[in-house]
Amino acid sequence: MAYHTGNEMVDPYLLFERAQLRPGMHVADLGCGRTGHVVFPAAVVLGERGIVYAVDILKDVLEIIQKRANTNRLYNIHTVWANLEHVGATAIPEKSLDVAFLVNTLVQADNRHGVLEEAKRLLKDKARLVIVDWARKGLKFGPQDERFVDFENIKKWANMHGFAFQEEFDVGRFHKGLVFFKQE
Repeated sequence: MAYHTGNEMVDPYLLFERAQLRPGMHVADLGCGRTGHVVFPAAVVLGERGIVYAVDILKDVLEIIQKRANTNRLYNIHTVWANLEHVGATAIPEKSLDVAFLVNTLVQADNRHGVLEEAKRLLKDKARLVIVDWARKGLKFGPQDERFVDFENIKKWANMHGFAFQEEFDVGRFHKGLVFFKQE
């Protein structure tokens, strides 16, 4: 069966390079979405000793991800239902992740700082947070302009919450990426 990957707009391997993803790591795609376009390639990169948590608020999305994982015998994918806007609501061990991805997640959140706090809670010290979101306004597709993320606000939040800013980079024609390093 053919699956839409989402790679046309956001190349997951570019994100993996920036996150320094390696076999055996524990990572989460927070707000994984229906395509799992970060989840599935990450599962392959991480190998059988690694874990990728596919987290979403939509239970039907998680069912699709789990069925596809089973079909492809990717047993290192664990689906987790959570409302990321509520700190402490995600059933992943605290301070257990090497990398957390927020790809087109913040644009959908009403409590963006709550989502960032939840990611922080799940990350180990010296872990990476990779945020990718829409950067080009005025398109006929994509979010409404007022929903766009303020990347400078994210940088300020990160600086105040124990993260060092590592880099900002373009992710295709429509998105921007930020990488932070947790140092508590």
